[in-house]
Amino acid sequence: MKEKNEVRIGVYVCHCGTNIAATVDVEEVAEFASKMKNVVVSRAYRYMCSEPGQEMIKKDIREFGLNRIVVASCSPRMHEQTFRRVCEEAGLNPYCYEQANIREQCSWVHTDRKKATEKAKALVRAAIERVAALEPLSRKKVRVVPRALVIGGGVAGIYAALELANKGIETVLVEKEPSIGGHMAQLDKTFPTLDCSLCILTPKMVEVSRHPRIKLLTYSEVESVEGFIGNFKVRVRKKARFVDEAKCTGCGLCSEACRLRDRIPSEFEAGLGKRSAIYIPFPQAVPSVYVIDADNCLMITKGKCGKSPRCVEVCPTDAIDFSQKDEIIEFSVGTIVVATGFDVYKPHDYGYGRFEEVITSLELERLMNASGPTGGKIIVNGREPKRIVFISCVGSRSEERPYCSRICCMYIMKQAHLIKEKIPDAHVTVLYTDVRAYGKGYEEFYERVRAEVNYVRRELDEPIEVIKQNGSLVVRAVCEGKQREFQADIVVLATAVVPRRDADEIARILKIPRDANGFFLEAHPKLRPVDTAIDGVFSAGCCQSPKDIQDSVAQAVGAAIKASVPILRGSVEVEPTVAFVDENICVGCGTCVSVCPFGAVSVEQVEHSDMRAWVSNKAAKSSEWRERWKRVASVNDVLCKGCGSCAAACPSGAISVFHFNERQLIAQIDALSEE
Repeated sequence: MKEKNEVRIGVYVCHCGTNIAATVDVEEVAEFASKMKNVVVSRAYRYMCSEPGQEMIKKDIREFGLNRIVVASCSPRMHEQTFRRVCEEAGLNPYCYEQANIREQCSWVHTDRKKATEKAKALVRAAIERVAALEPLSRKKVRVVPRALVIGGGVAGIYAALELANKGIETVLVEKEPSIGGHMAQLDKTFPTLDCSLCILTPKMVEVSRHPRIKLLTYSEVESVEGFIGNFKVRVRKKARFVDEAKCTGCGLCSEACRLRDRIPSEFEAGLGKRSAIYIPFPQAVPSVYVIDADNCLMITKGKCGKSPRCVEVCPTDAIDFSQKDEIIEFSVGTIVVATGFDVYKPHDYGYGRFEEVITSLELERLMNASGPTGGKIIVNGREPKRIVFISCVGSRSEERPYCSRICCMYIMKQAHLIKEKIPDAHVTVLYTDVRAYGKGYEEFYERVRAEVNYVRRELDEPIEVIKQNGSLVVRAVCEGKQREFQADIVVLATAVVPRRDADEIARILKIPRDANGFFLEAHPKLRPVDTAIDGVFSAGCCQSPKDIQDSVAQAVGAAIKASVPILRGSVEVEPTVAFVDENICVGCGTCVSVCPFGAVSVEQVEHSDMRAWVSNKAAKSSEWRERWKRVASVNDVLCKGCGSCAAACPSGAISVFHFNERQLIAQIDALSEE
């Protein structure tokens, strides 16, 4: 008979096909483990993560009375949750499980089979010693506020908000600009189908504005987010439009009457068109409400606009209100979807900024658009171009930005094709390095366009220069080892997708990390592509990485579904592997507060445990009253991620982490140091 507190361990060594077995003698490792103290059963199996492998563990737990499990296989990031669930289904506490990584940390990094096998034995031995010291833990349930927040009103944010709202979830959509729509609203057509961009987008924009479960906050910015999954407290600044949204009919009389009419560069038109100080970004804007540019309006910057503001005089509904102030809106949400989009790279070379005929792809997009500054006619410097040269990878795949922007190859094809439609006798040359047509229908679209325009390959690291000779542009490039020159009326730069200027501020507010390129970092690139490091915060669209409209929409829907799960369940379970404080040792120095990356630790005043009886002594002196209280650290279980930074930094050793306490770690380290 087994004793009540007897440790009974089951060890399972995975072949992982040949991923592990090709380098590690898994049978020898299993045999080695079987001889260790407390090990009741040790087996090797081809695929432990398969259904038969999982059933084997369940059967052994019941048959042999196992109360600790070790699986030697791949990274815990891949299958730790899988095997914890197996333990739980067999009636074993899931935190009495340990995974030894003998794939990524052993078989994949070694070629010597004998040495790799010995290392695998050491890793398994360490896992066995650690699992023997593990203790059962319980997850904590947290109630979830039945409301979601979507930050960003581009195509990804729009689809995320609609997906959430259509599931019956109250959703707040916050957009920084006066209108939702994002960059997609600036496009003429979309590849590869050449659908009108706004024809696709506008119905969804209107649906957002009319949806009974969506609260739309445009011209607004998220200032702070505090709390944790299930209960994020959000503070939003709704900037003053100086126009009453309830009264404005969008008639446009104010903009036409403005003294600064057509004198301010339009952001929506990429600086190619002009607008008034009171404006609407584009005709299909949602909401269809005008906004006054506080940085340029004469009434706001100078205190007067002629005898009286013309916009006030002509407005038929008295919607102009210069007394408006920014409004602070505070609310709580259960989950958050971040869809803040991207910026377009601003070139500093290829003659951009020096020659008017050198333009970016977004500027060309506005020139081709029927609602653009030229009414859809491609007119640059007063004339229609006949010789057009595209330069790919401007700002991408460089030392500063080593990534591919993914959309450039395809929008070059689209724009080249549309140029040939609008200017049939135009000669279009595309200077490219690689054509990456990876999506559905993309390769077919490339073959179609390649027959219409001239594709010339060049090496990415070869120099390319844009100069002016005799009033015309000349592009000099090394193509296939030869110096070549291309005459051009305009040069179009296929500029990179880059993180937004405010990405760092958003990351700080939400406490989510960014990758080396500045985009928001996913929890796992394959298994958790829309999750972030913060539970309850999800990312979608180009704020996470460059992607096209199709992928942005797909990821937005995925993020919305993930965000809806905790809300629809009503509560979430929080991992118990968090830090805890021994109040008897803590001196309240606050070191832990300064090192915690998640804001999970605070210092509070608590009553001395041996002074509680003292409260009834009414004759106590004031000095004794002061000594009754002490400063100690306190950990918010829901915010804590169990990273251990506080425990490592604590000078008094008052902080430990459940599941990673000193006894458990020392047992593992000692086992690794054994010969």
